[in-house]
Amino acid sequence: SKVSQEEDDAGYLDVAVSEDKHPPPQLSPMPEGLTSHQVVRRHILGSIIQSERSYLESLRRILQEYHRPLMEADPRILSPRKIRPIFYRIREITQCHSMFQIALASRVAEWDSSEKIGDLFVASFSKSMVLDVYSDYVNNFTNAMALIKKACMSKPAFLEFLKKKQASSVDRITLYGLMVKPIQRFPQFILLLQDMLKNTPKGHVDRLPLQLALTELEMLAEKLNEQKRVADQIAETQQLARSVSDRLLSKQLNSEQGSLVLCETLIETVYGERGQVLKSKERKVFLFDDVLICANINVKGPPDISSLVPVGPKYTMKWSAPLQQVQVVEVGQEGSQGKDTLFQQSGAKRPGSVCASGKAILGPPRLYQELQELQHDLSVVEEVTLLVGTLQGMYQNLNTTVAQDWCLALQRLIRIKEEQIQSANKCRLRLQVPGRPDKSGRPVSFMVVLNTPNPLSKISWVNRLHLAKIALREENSPGWLYGEDEGKTMAPLWCPLLASHMPVFATKSPERKLEAALHNPVHCALLGFSAASTSLPQGYLWVAGGGEGSQGQIEIFSLNRPMPRAVKSLQVGAAVRCLEYVPEPSPSEEEDAGGHRAPSGIGANICVGSDDGRVLVYGSVDTAAQCLLTLHNPEGCPVLCLKHSARFLFAGLRNGTMMVYGRSSRGKVPPRLLCLRTAGCKPVRTLLVLDDSVWASCGNSVTVMDISSLTTQKFEVHPDPMVSVAHMARAGGGVWMAFSEGSSIRLFHTETLELLQEINISTRSTLLNTGQKSIRVTSLLICQGLLWVGTAQGLIITLPVPKLEGIPKITGKGMVSLNAHCGPVDFLVATTSTLSPELLKRDSVVDGPDSACGGEDRSDTSSQESLQQSGSYHSEGRGKGRGVLLQYKLRSTSGLPGRPLTALADEASDSSLESLEHSVEDGSIYELSDDPEMWVRGRPCERDGGRRDRVISAAVISGGKGFRRLKEGAAVGTRTSGEGLENILMVWQLPLTV
Repeated sequence: SKVSQEEDDAGYLDVAVSEDKHPPPQLSPMPEGLTSHQVVRRHILGSIIQSERSYLESLRRILQEYHRPLMEADPRILSPRKIRPIFYRIREITQCHSMFQIALASRVAEWDSSEKIGDLFVASFSKSMVLDVYSDYVNNFTNAMALIKKACMSKPAFLEFLKKKQASSVDRITLYGLMVKPIQRFPQFILLLQDMLKNTPKGHVDRLPLQLALTELEMLAEKLNEQKRVADQIAETQQLARSVSDRLLSKQLNSEQGSLVLCETLIETVYGERGQVLKSKERKVFLFDDVLICANINVKGPPDISSLVPVGPKYTMKWSAPLQQVQVVEVGQEGSQGKDTLFQQSGAKRPGSVCASGKAILGPPRLYQELQELQHDLSVVEEVTLLVGTLQGMYQNLNTTVAQDWCLALQRLIRIKEEQIQSANKCRLRLQVPGRPDKSGRPVSFMVVLNTPNPLSKISWVNRLHLAKIALREENSPGWLYGEDEGKTMAPLWCPLLASHMPVFATKSPERKLEAALHNPVHCALLGFSAASTSLPQGYLWVAGGGEGSQGQIEIFSLNRPMPRAVKSLQVGAAVRCLEYVPEPSPSEEEDAGGHRAPSGIGANICVGSDDGRVLVYGSVDTAAQCLLTLHNPEGCPVLCLKHSARFLFAGLRNGTMMVYGRSSRGKVPPRLLCLRTAGCKPVRTLLVLDDSVWASCGNSVTVMDISSLTTQKFEVHPDPMVSVAHMARAGGGVWMAFSEGSSIRLFHTETLELLQEINISTRSTLLNTGQKSIRVTSLLICQGLLWVGTAQGLIITLPVPKLEGIPKITGKGMVSLNAHCGPVDFLVATTSTLSPELLKRDSVVDGPDSACGGEDRSDTSSQESLQQSGSYHSEGRGKGRGVLLQYKLRSTSGLPGRPLTALADEASDSSLESLEHSVEDGSIYELSDDPEMWVRGRPCERDGGRRDRVISAAVISGGKGFRRLKEGAAVGTRTSGEGLENILMVWQLPLTV
């Protein structure tokens, strides 16, 4: 038995809580004259009281209706040795919540005078005892269910006992239904507190406590989720290992129980020669970090047992393949897969029908052959149409109009066939898997066709297969150094993976320093269905730099491929210090700004701040990246930082002033000059725009300016006047700050400006012998739940922060990347883009009453918004007209070899950049990229969980001198020439969040 009696009773006092002495919480009648927020907060409090009462009742039912009768039964149904591990830690969980209910009752009694509850959640659920008890319960849950199942099969009296208890209960809930409730409890609390926070106005006494409570509960839920995932995964892997006849593989599975990336029940389909379905069967597919395994699912247990407790299936392994040799093949891409014979796996190997090119046609690929035949027929009919036009006589059924109708009909058939191919790819995972060599020793591979339950599942599989292969590369192995307390509980691919590293400014003088970078999200071509889940977020990366007194340089890289590729280089008169991406204003913003467009009058802009005091405004890459406007400041003082809001562009200068440029000015209205000078005129080194204010750093202080009134308040963030604020990053309700000296970062609350937390980064890198006692922070970024910290030593440290509405305080150890720059990390920039689920649905668009159709709306505002907010952090300000989401219909098949699918003449631009970006290998949509039906602007529907059902693609790019690999305790030799003086970009890919 896993749990002994001593363990069960250790360290806990079982205190009975009497309802007479401590009656449950009771909300008094609602007083008169409450605000709408107060009314809603009372209703939410009522929900908290009700759900907690119901939860405690469920816990007590487990103890009173199941645990006690089993312990007291005579004759015995089960021995106490077997009963204890089934109900492990239920008593302690009940105790925690009994105490919480007493505290809740006193708080509810004084609600109308205090209206405060956040601090109660912090006090009750931040104790280590709560985490320990729940962790023990969650870790034991899979084991407890297995024990119940085993006892049902071996002890008929126990099965009968469970059936009777369920039948006699009012709600007919099973023991399993009661025991799963502790696993669901914290997610329920989080939803209730999020609602409470949304209805708590700024300045309210409960607001900061609620944010801190959300932080505690989110971190607790995250840890418990992870432990549950690992426990389930180990049980699943052990079940699979028992079924594997290959002893070596079985041993490997038992030793690598933490390496399961993904497993799901998929349906394998076997096709006949004419593409008809011969059979389909459920398979369990396991993706480990280095091997893919497909297993047959054996019949589940007896129905009377499976109705009481989930009965895990048994498996029989069908095949396994090393991950590196597995290829995802989309319909229409078979030609690129080499000349292996493709065998369908249907017991015996059965070759499919072979078309003229010698390729096997299996099921859906037949659609592609039919498409080619239709295209051939269309070209013939087009020639016939031309010939019909030369006829001399007049004929009833043979004229140009009829011939054009033929063309239109064929084009319609082609479109239908394209949609069928697109649909075939949406939920169909086609894998080319190595088989046993044939008699002559030649390698043979077979095609496995697996249907996924939905398009999101298909995207997950393609993305995880792609990342698992990247994770096997030498530079990602052994990966990252774990913090001491993380152990092996982390999921594979939980950390960012180094996808590539490459030089920048390679042909220029090596002393040119990298200063800034930004992501310019541009949908220049719709990527193929699979490409979208493996490539980097779409758009361009602008990288800028320059030395003291030298020319400035900007290089632009395309991200629309697996590897970034340099596409354009710009010379600037002086060294570039900063870049800012200013998205196209939404219609509501244009009205606020007096009806004018952005400074250029066209869409999105890139603003470049230089050493000679100019701000250069460039058009986006898809409008040829021309300089459209130059903004000056009176003294020609170097521009150190730039940030934009809906109506203004803010520029921080070296002399301690901040310029404010109106976005509707077109350069005609003189900019406003705001003085933020401190004693000693410290430079404005960094700016941060929040919902309705801008924060500007000046020396060791930060000035907060209200954007609407332009009033300011100042607060000190570091005690040493010689230290400056060098970096700021916003996360939820907090702002992280790093300084010009020292290795500490500090977290401040956005509303009360309180210091909430301080962390010394140097303690995180003690595993690495950097030769220095403390390290200096040189860059800061928040993206997808991680705080990235770049250092002067070239190390990149990542610290997990909660992703939701709480204050993102940091607990637990951070990770230090084993890939580092040789010198300071000059910048960290996030690239994010969003695939809406509308992409995954056939012919489905959101077309709200205020949405506007138009081919010009190509920028993905949602990704710009998240970028401006420092990486997908949104607080209450969502859906204020800025969260515009692009949704599009896919009407064409991307990545098909052969001629572009169009009857129009080739109107490709002469621009070498555009022709490069719209080449066949990019997987472009040829015909319909200008079809206004395909681009639809609409607001994401908040009530449908806008955050939950989007697919977010994210990568982080770091820039600095050189590239090196690190080993624990010592640095390995650098990989770059010129002793690591070359400027290098490192591209870190994160798993898609689906």
